[in-house]
Amino acid sequence: MNTGIIRALLRRLPVGAPADDTGLKRVLGAGSLVALGVGVTIGAGLFSLTGVAAGSNAGPAVLISFVLAAVACAFAGLCYGELAGMIPAAGSAYVYAYAALGELAGWIIGWDLVLEYTVGASAVSVSWARYMRSLLDGWGIHLSPRLTASPFEVVGMAGGQPVHGIANVPAVFIIVVLSVLLMRGISESARLNAIVVAIKLAVIAAVIGFGLPYIKIANYTPFIPPNTGEFGHYGLSGILRAAGTIFFAYLGFDAVSTVAQETRNPGRDMPIGLMGSLAICTFVYIAFSFVLTGLVNYRDMIGDAAPVATAIDHTPFGWLQAAVKLGIICGFLSVILVLLLGQSRVFFAMARDGLLPPMFGRTHARLGTPVACHLFFMGVTGTLAAFLPIEQLAHMTSIGTLLAFVIVCVGVIVLRVREPDRPRVFRVPGGNLIPVAGIISCGVMMLSLDGLTWLRLVVWLAIGLVVYALYGIRHSRLGAVIPAMRGKS
Repeated sequence: MNTGIIRALLRRLPVGAPADDTGLKRVLGAGSLVALGVGVTIGAGLFSLTGVAAGSNAGPAVLISFVLAAVACAFAGLCYGELAGMIPAAGSAYVYAYAALGELAGWIIGWDLVLEYTVGASAVSVSWARYMRSLLDGWGIHLSPRLTASPFEVVGMAGGQPVHGIANVPAVFIIVVLSVLLMRGISESARLNAIVVAIKLAVIAAVIGFGLPYIKIANYTPFIPPNTGEFGHYGLSGILRAAGTIFFAYLGFDAVSTVAQETRNPGRDMPIGLMGSLAICTFVYIAFSFVLTGLVNYRDMIGDAAPVATAIDHTPFGWLQAAVKLGIICGFLSVILVLLLGQSRVFFAMARDGLLPPMFGRTHARLGTPVACHLFFMGVTGTLAAFLPIEQLAHMTSIGTLLAFVIVCVGVIVLRVREPDRPRVFRVPGGNLIPVAGIISCGVMMLSLDGLTWLRLVVWLAIGLVVYALYGIRHSRLGAVIPAMRGKS
């Protein structure tokens, strides 16, 4: 590898406030950021992964897993706050890695985030469609099973032969509706998100409040089930594996930081938004998992696709089933909204830096939103949701989030060495102790995840490196294009 290529891979974005010529509008305050964080964080992780992690990994000690994941998030969240004040630009961890570690590191984490948000939004939209179909069935409105499943899913039998789905139309519908809303403007999207967050928090509070009196203390024994001899199957390793699994539930952090360039005062509001949403979500997760494992023995959650519904069956309140279904639908709605928002802002930032085609780096003159990015991901995310059984890929989002957190923590340390005199509106206290703790805690949880999840990450990053070599390195806004490479293009 010649020195020109090495210099290209290591060139860094200048640290400092970017010029407000991107077309994005600074309209969000701390309250909106907290609502965005809660909106994307409380959703699939609460209603599905809590039961999975308790039944297969940690038992009642899943409460400890949520605390461990929250602590790691707090370390990373504080680091996000420091970098957001120094670099108040759209793009989140991508921009921070680009400024601290160089272009190659920025590209890797940006490419990672694109997959994280795209797969996450697709998976949650499929789950949303299933709950919506169930709700419509209860109202006497029956959709064709073939139009609510992918071609790889069997929806019935005809003449002794399996009948497969055609496309998941409801999942595509909700992606299109939310994408159009995001194209109209960030203010409208934030208002809808705030309403949805209020509804689902009220439903969750009802489940916790009405479920508490029916808890069976015996279900908490043993609180930490003994390990079966297999790593991650109960015991201390089970708590750690559960923490890594439910990290999907804390995806909201990175999504919040993607809108730094649409925040009125990112140096002040971003730390409030990050840590405020973390505090609310951690309390909700711990309280909810406490009630869930108290109502249902953890052994009965193994393989249960609807552990919350099973838990409610242990109470005399049948109406709670409908309320929870509404809460889940609202929960998934806000998750999809913020994930679509996050992926478009990362793509927008990468295009503004020349690493992707320039059409994705422009905003609509009147709407002030990156319409091309939204249209592109509306197509990609909608296609995945329509034609693939995407749920299994949702595990990819956990390792993607953890990788982003590690890079951000590293970025804080590096910039303190490279830019020691640069003004910091917010500085993580305790020197490098918290960034190092964030690196270690997130790294340990990454190592606890299974080999298939790691393989998916490596394959996706390898594809990204090919894209970067063919386009990004040649068109980067920083520095001149390498003559020898241009000659070959």
